[in-house]
Amino acid sequence: CLPIPKGFTLEQAASVVETSYTVWTNVFTRGRLQANETILIHGGSSGIGTTAIQLAKAFGARVIVTAGSDAKCAVCNDLGADRSINYQDEDFVEVMKSEGGADVILDMVGGPYIQRNLNCLNVEGRLCQIAFLQPPVVEKFNFLKMLTMRLTLTGSTLRPRTVEQKAEIAEDLKKYVWPLYENGKIKPVLYKTFPLEKACEAHVLMESSKHIGKIMLNCN
Repeated sequence: CLPIPKGFTLEQAASVVETSYTVWTNVFTRGRLQANETILIHGGSSGIGTTAIQLAKAFGARVIVTAGSDAKCAVCNDLGADRSINYQDEDFVEVMKSEGGADVILDMVGGPYIQRNLNCLNVEGRLCQIAFLQPPVVEKFNFLKMLTMRLTLTGSTLRPRTVEQKAEIAEDLKKYVWPLYENGKIKPVLYKTFPLEKACEAHVLMESSKHIGKIMLNCN
């Protein structure tokens, strides 16, 4: 468990827990993102994406994101992204070549993005896979670049972890991340809250991909 950050409502506190766990574990622990490195974040306007943008910037990284509309890209820029790519109009692989490549990539798409992500990574780059909106099975995949560029492919999910492992992550969050929420350097991004009896409407909104940030259910 973690304390409610000072100045937060219960709703705001509930909105940051899982995204903070996910981003901290994958971007900073497994992905080893360092200050002055470049991270590419797919789905920059999602709950995970909005958290990852702010945390990466807070720790001194250069942030590039993909999003599905100009409006979503604008929100990502407002949160601190250095470059937002509207994937409807631009090829993120070509953009990353012109931007000098990525040291870390946070991806929840999978499928054809996996090979394309590898094509964006710099030497010693790290690909962090956290979900699969596209199929997790890829029939054609060229591992040669992984060898020649000394790449790391990693990923994780939170639910199978032991209580002790989750407690270790919580301690890191309390030490490194919660102070950033409390001093206002990073903030929760809440799109809409539904009463629990309207959970179906919340799912419809989520599946429409029209939201930016977190969709919450009020269980009171």
